[in-house]
Formats: sequence, C-alpha cells, structure tokens
Amino acid sequence: MFLTVLATLACAASTLEAKPLAKKFANSTNPFGPLTFKSDGTFQISIFEDLHFGENAWDQWGPQQDINSVKVINKILDAESPGLVVLNGDLITGENGFLENSTSYVDQIVGPLVDRGLTWASTYGNHDYDFNISGSTILAREQTWHNSRTTQMVFGEDAGVSNYYLPVYGSDCTDDTCAPELILWFFDSKGGFRYQQKDESGERVGQPNWVDFIVADWFLQTNAELRNKYGKVTPSLAFVHIPTFASYVLQEEGINPNTEPGINDDVPLAPQAQGWCADGRNDGSCDYGGQDIPFMQAISEVPGLMAVFSGHDHGNTWCYKWDRLLPNMTVAPQNDVNLCFSQHSGYGGYGNWERGARQVLATKSKLENFEVDTWIRLESGSVVGNVSLNGTYGSDRYPATNDTETYCPTCDY
Repeated sequence: MFLTVLATLACAASTLEAKPLAKKFANSTNPFGPLTFKSDGTFQISIFEDLHFGENAWDQWGPQQDINSVKVINKILDAESPGLVVLNGDLITGENGFLENSTSYVDQIVGPLVDRGLTWASTYGNHDYDFNISGSTILAREQTWHNSRTTQMVFGEDAGVSNYYLPVYGSDCTDDTCAPELILWFFDSKGGFRYQQKDESGERVGQPNWVDFIVADWFLQTNAELRNKYGKVTPSLAFVHIPTFASYVLQEEGINPNTEPGINDDVPLAPQAQGWCADGRNDGSCDYGGQDIPFMQAISEVPGLMAVFSGHDHGNTWCYKWDRLLPNMTVAPQNDVNLCFSQHSGYGGYGNWERGARQVLATKSKLENFEVDTWIRLESGSVVGNVSLNGTYGSDRYPATNDTETYCPTCDY
C-alpha cells in the first residue's frame, strides 16, 4: 500500500511542468518580475485557506478529497482574475505524511496555478509542521517552481519560515526601484510539531503556535526602513494562518451578521498561544499564554496596515475592525486594523462549510484612503460577504451570509 501511494504521487507530480509567467523585469530577482497593478489601477488577490492535502492517502477518500480540492481551485480561478494567489497555511495535513513524500502534495496544489501562469505566495500553518514535514521542506519544494514567491527573511529556531514581504508596484513601473503602491506582509504562526524530533518518551515535540517576538521586531523595523526609504506610509495587507487573541476577544464581544457578514460557527475560535502557559509550558494546564502580544502590538502600531487575513478556524469567515482596547487585553490599537478570516478552501480538514476563497481587490484610488474591497467566491459560483474595508466598516450594513455546506461527492468515508 505504501509503495502504491508513493507511485501515485510520483506520477501526479511528473505531469506538472513549470511554465513561464511573464517577461523578467530588468532588476528583479524573480523570473516573473515584480508584482504590479493592472493598467486600470487594480490588483486582486485570491486567498486559498486550509487546503489540507494529503489526509489518509491510504484510504479511498483521502486522495478523493485532494481531487475535489483541485476542482475548487480551478472553479475559483475560472471565475476570478487574481494577480497573486496566497496559500494561507495548512497546505498539507502533515501528521498523515511520510518523510519520503510529504511535500509532493505541493505539486498537486499549485498545478492549477501553473497551468494558468499564475504566481503565488504562502504562509505556513500548524498542520504544515510535524515529524515528517516542516516549513523549510515545503519551502524547498515550492521553490522548485519559478511561480512561487514564498521566501524566508527572518531566521532563528522559533522564528518559523514564511516571514517576508512583497511589494506591489504601479503598472508603469519597469523595475523594482520604484516606490511600491502596496506592501504584502506574510507571517509564520507555526504550531504543530518540530521536524524529526522526539522527546525522551518517544513523543513528538510541540512547537510554539504564535508569531515570534523576533518576527514582530523585524516587522516593525523593516516597515520603518521602508517608510524612511520611500518617504511615505505605504498601504499594506498581512497574511498569517492562526488568528491573534484579539480576534478571540472580538468574537466574544459579538459578531453582527449584517455589519460583520460571514459565518461564525467556530465558537470559541482558536487563537495564537492557545494551550500554552505564560512561562512557556505546553502541558495542557493553561488556556492561553499571551505570547502573541508582541505581534498584536506590532500589527496595531504599523500605520497603513489595513487588514490581517487568517484561517485556521474553518467555520469563521467574518471581518471585524479592531479599533479599541478590548476586555482582558493590554494592547490598545494605535491604528484601526481589520482582522479577517478567509474561507475553508479544501476538502481536507474538518467541517463541511461550502468551500471557497476570499478575494481582496486593491484599487489605487481607494488606497489613498487606505481602503480595500473583499468578498468570498464559493465553489458554487456564488459571491458572499462583499464588503468595503473602509472608514465606516463596522457600521455599514450588508446582507447576512448564508451558512451553506458541501460534501465530497466522490469520497467513500
């Protein structure tokens, strides 16, 4: 059975070939050139969240889930026209992977993107880290494809891997010496287990599930350097798999289905530092350790950061403006920032909420006021949660989101 699984994956991977995307710009280190706005002044992002490829490859339903997840990706990309695809964590269910082939699923995930000549950037989630898989091994696999923009800019044992930023330039920019119109930040919230490590009793070694403080410091320092370099506050967006504790408290405050449209079925949600103690113990004796406070301080201090997009909680798809000091918190946001969930995209992972992908549309004219538009495209083709993350978001009223479900049509569970 094991050899059959390996052969199947090897065959699937061999059918995919990297294809060129676009002419390389003069000073770019990426073969596709810098990310740029369209000539109409727009830049769209499609966020695929919690794909969870590779579950139970030895059962009939495991590979069938992945086949149906590929269909979801194809349907979304047929309906939308992104300039960038973000794979926002839990690409793979790592606990089900073998050391020999755990990252092969990357090829299956990116196949629809490569076929369309699309470029992508990833963050890694808790299921991307386990005994037989890690952010580093996934990154190495991703970087065999020229379409990947995922990289690593912060190094350290607890920093994680997918911490970096990507600038997006105007359509008239011919190289990457121009001032960017938009900056995209990517953060690694880690979690899961340490790669190829076991403790004295033979158990896997848990890994911290928050954005590390050295990454938060890097974010603040790098943002300040970019601001000084270009002499302006550049609008920005951020992507991280596990939401912060601020989202947890906002959910406790109450989600209004008309002012924060989206499903809200994962209650309570699971934030960064859940299950850890303040002293660093991970023995199940604490609910929340507060280790994501430096990251929350950073995202609430950086001017121009319009929204942070997360997943992890498959049954939540709302956006909430964090604009005040919340109960049981010490971090008061200096700048309003929208904390958003995306949509569970894969047939792997728990829950039967209809699969889909959040879309984010940046328009140069709206960026002048630090505003973006966002909606969720569902597998059925429907669009829900179409909102503008502007100065009045949170008081503007929108249609409530229907809580629809889909089931794997070819899985024999």
